[in-house]
Amino acid sequence: MRPLSLLLLVLPLAACTWVPLQPEARQVRVVPAGAAPAGCTRQGEIEVSVKHAVGFYERNQVKVRDELETLARNEAPGVPADTIQPLGEPSGGSQRFAAWRCRS
Repeated sequence: MRPLSLLLLVLPLAACTWVPLQPEARQVRVVPAGAAPAGCTRQGEIEVSVKHAVGFYERNQVKVRDELETLARNEAPGVPADTIQPLGEPSGGSQRFAAWRCRS
């Protein structure tokens, strides 16, 4: 197979979202970065990462951000937390989130 043909087969796969939202994570809220959410108790931090590039091809940043958020939501119930908040922008395919318990 020629290199160009192989590249044309791989590039569409690199743009796909591969991170499914787990059933227990469906109730996890995402709040904007900034001040701590009122009435919530901080449970800790969650750091997640995904492939942000495939070879020399940079993946769509919106898809990377969505996958990072989904991964953090999937991790939250194990902390235990019901709300997550980004602590900064994604960098190199990684992002940190604050994990909060806001509901009793």
